[in-house]
Amino acid sequence: MDDKQLLRYSRHILLPQIDVAGQEKLNQSRVLIVGIGGLGSPAAIYLAASGVGNLILCDGDEVDLTNLQRQIIHDNDSIGHAKVQSAKRLLTKINPEINIATIQQQIDQRQLPQLVANVDAVIDASDNFDTRYLINQACVLHKKPLISGAAIRFEGQISVFDFRQAHSPCYNCLYPIDGDHEDIPCAVMGVFSPLVGIIGCMQAAETLKILLNIGENLIGRVIVLDGLTMNWRSFKLHKDPACQICQTPPSSHPTNQ
Repeated sequence: MDDKQLLRYSRHILLPQIDVAGQEKLNQSRVLIVGIGGLGSPAAIYLAASGVGNLILCDGDEVDLTNLQRQIIHDNDSIGHAKVQSAKRLLTKINPEINIATIQQQIDQRQLPQLVANVDAVIDASDNFDTRYLINQACVLHKKPLISGAAIRFEGQISVFDFRQAHSPCYNCLYPIDGDHEDIPCAVMGVFSPLVGIIGCMQAAETLKILLNIGENLIGRVIVLDGLTMNWRSFKLHKDPACQICQTPPSSHPTNQ
């Protein structure tokens, strides 16, 4: 790092768990963020500010007025523009030294495995079960850490699945693909604005810890926040011995197509 970078990241470098070596590792890391909405906004902002050197942003939507209540990476001038381009514009202002690639489409089953294979971690900031299952399957296949978050109404949750570790459960262990799950859009049910910021920031924190291999992460734990009471609940999640995804060969995985 040059003198300017040492100054930019000095507050990280002061932390003995990070130091210069850790910051250089962040500078060289690659993270895929799927969904640049309520959760993806704060996650992307903090990863960019922290110096994660390569971010891949994936989202097929355009910004509309209803997004601005919670999707803080976008502004009024972004309305009608692609979310990934709006996000790139702000992230480049925050940290012009990082590389930002954009994919302006909904991710599909063919693209995802190749994208996941070439990154160090994946943030699932999507808003539907179909996409979450595809991300999970690709991360299982390539043994990549998955940092998963969700938020609706006043309730948010976060967990980490790290398939480099044999004991790690997967998203399908938590919500089986053949279970009775219904997508509840925030356009119908609503979502408390700061809630997505809290969960998205936690996703950024867990991602940085994964990249740096520091601290204790959320593998095997699910944390749920009630935003009305600010009560946190944590429960353990074990690998499901009957899981159709992480306990079976990749070639036999069910799909949701």
